[in-house]
Amino acid sequence: MKADNARPGLSAPIGATVTDGGVNFSVFSKNATSIDLLLFDDAEAVEPSRVVQLTGGHRTYHYWHAFIPDLVPGQIYAYRAHGPFAPERGLRFDGDKVLLDPYGLSMAVPGSYDRMAAAIPGGNTAVAMKSVVADPSRYDWEGDQPLRRPFAQTVIYELHVRGFTRHPSSGVTADKRGTYAGLIEKIPYLKDLGITAVELLPVHQFDPQAAPNGVNYWGYQPVSFFAPHHAYSSRPDPLGVLDEFRDMVKALHRAGIEVILDVVYNHTGEAGADGPTICYRGLANEFYYILQDDRSKYADYTGCGNTLNANQSIVRRLIQDSLRYWVTEMHVDGFRFDLASILTRDEAGHPLPSPPVVWDIESDPLLAGTKLIAEAWDAAGLYQVGSFIGDTWQEWNGRFRDDVRRFWKADAGSVRGLAMRLLGSPDIYGHEDREAEQSINFVTCHDGFTLNDLVSYNGKHNEANAENNRDGSDDNLSWNCGVEGPSDDPAVEALRHRQVKNFLAVLLLSAGTPMLLMGDEARRTQRGNNNAYCLDDEVSWFDWSLLERHRDLHRFVRGLASFRQRRDVVDLETTLSLNQLLEHSRLDWHGVRLGHPDWADSSHSLAFTLRSFHTRFLIHVMLNAYWEPLEFEVPPVDDAGESGWRCCIDTAAPSPGDVAPWRHARRHTARTFVVQSRSLVLLASRLQRTGVSEPRAVTS
Repeated sequence: MKADNARPGLSAPIGATVTDGGVNFSVFSKNATSIDLLLFDDAEAVEPSRVVQLTGGHRTYHYWHAFIPDLVPGQIYAYRAHGPFAPERGLRFDGDKVLLDPYGLSMAVPGSYDRMAAAIPGGNTAVAMKSVVADPSRYDWEGDQPLRRPFAQTVIYELHVRGFTRHPSSGVTADKRGTYAGLIEKIPYLKDLGITAVELLPVHQFDPQAAPNGVNYWGYQPVSFFAPHHAYSSRPDPLGVLDEFRDMVKALHRAGIEVILDVVYNHTGEAGADGPTICYRGLANEFYYILQDDRSKYADYTGCGNTLNANQSIVRRLIQDSLRYWVTEMHVDGFRFDLASILTRDEAGHPLPSPPVVWDIESDPLLAGTKLIAEAWDAAGLYQVGSFIGDTWQEWNGRFRDDVRRFWKADAGSVRGLAMRLLGSPDIYGHEDREAEQSINFVTCHDGFTLNDLVSYNGKHNEANAENNRDGSDDNLSWNCGVEGPSDDPAVEALRHRQVKNFLAVLLLSAGTPMLLMGDEARRTQRGNNNAYCLDDEVSWFDWSLLERHRDLHRFVRGLASFRQRRDVVDLETTLSLNQLLEHSRLDWHGVRLGHPDWADSSHSLAFTLRSFHTRFLIHVMLNAYWEPLEFEVPPVDDAGESGWRCCIDTAAPSPGDVAPWRHARRHTARTFVVQSRSLVLLASRLQRTGVSEPRAVTS
């Protein structure tokens, strides 16, 4: 029925705002002829209990608004927008479709939700997602604030909220597996591993059915940029997800772990012209998306059917308001921007030299100190690693991944590239005079092989995705160590294990900010699938029983993380540019002979000696990607050295000899060191007593 107590309300703030005595609703739509505000009694309601028709006095400029007395948080609502269906003008109104509020803070999803009902003619009220009124101020943060940890002290762990604890072996009770609450139970594990920040795959509400096989596991199909994904909550009520997410953030902060969100401000789950009308398309299609010259077609720079019009003023405000909300109300510490190069395209899709939305984000005082990480490319070939706009953005360094893979795969001409990645990629970032941590270093991430699969498969095996193995990259720079897939050959398994340690050692020893992929510390496998975006099963979940099987590797990662935090190469008290760091650090390159690095294309070995920033330690690293052992000369330790060299890392040595803190490491007095085939060795010598605490012992 029609509500008769609605008042005109206000155009600001946009969204649903709880005030004394009721709720104010405001939504943007320039070309709608009328808007219906729909109120529902519960998520499963097949029809609205009240309808408020917004006409006349309910419109100011292009904002439609109403104030409804006596409504409270928890009220379920949605919109219908009436107007012309004229794709040739970019207009796609469909008055039959139920629409989400672009600024909705929570979502109600019926058990009968049907994505396809929003893509075909007719109504979809009973099977549509709806928005939920929420008051974010009704939460006790108990003094919590974002941590503001410097990048120089940061070790990132990329994880999927559901996949992290969904496996029965997680030890989490069935009602909390795969939820924010389940993640809370694993915080001691993350802390013990040496993680200082978790990077969560998308937690903005996404369409769970937006995939060819009907299972959108990764979450890169957002339908809201404000609401946390409801299915990651163990609480059934639509507001419970807000508190559970904030409980998780607060608990992580108490453990000294930051929260970084993977955000998708480049496209939405509405897909292309034949996709569903869920929210943006039905309200202001011509504003929210980049359209081709033929306005009936979407520009697709994302590979997902549409591209968000990020530098259009309405969308710019939406993105900035979303980021502000997650920082101020949800206390997150940073964001990783998926396909961030989309943010640099103008309304016609052309790259901008100084994109307004990027500077809006960077210069926002409410976001000052927030971690901003760009995946500095898009799906249409715009590649901006090393040239992404801005003064404070960090970048996913895809060249680190590729060059490190090439070296340990023993590709020709890979030594020079490895040297640059070890130093923080000065060939990419040196011109910007930024800190070394501008480079987010990674060998694996959600998109591609896991570390175990990188050393176990030469090619992808994505048959389970039901796309005839066409999806996923064919360029993986992987090597299966002689056998495709699982092997019971002890020699093959030993080589794979050593290669995994090699990758992890380079990742955690290199200048820059390291990022680990969930489960790599236990050799999690996806059975050769390098694009498991649609597999919500044991292929994607973390099998915690692997920790027992690979206890030595888990211990190795803990030791590397501990060594990194105390390595004293970077001054944690002073922010230095990468060039300043390299200028102040005393580094010498070697080959198997001191002072004679072999940069030839046929070379597969490299060594370097580094005197730490405060001249406390001398570090000598030898890397051998050759298929036979190599004998490296070891530099003499001067008179200031205490007790000569100690072997702190040796990826060919059995545990616990593979990693040890300096005081427990075995001594090495010979003038040479035989580095086994495909392995890495790090020697360290303490140059002077400074009172600095030693790295803690690593136990199994």
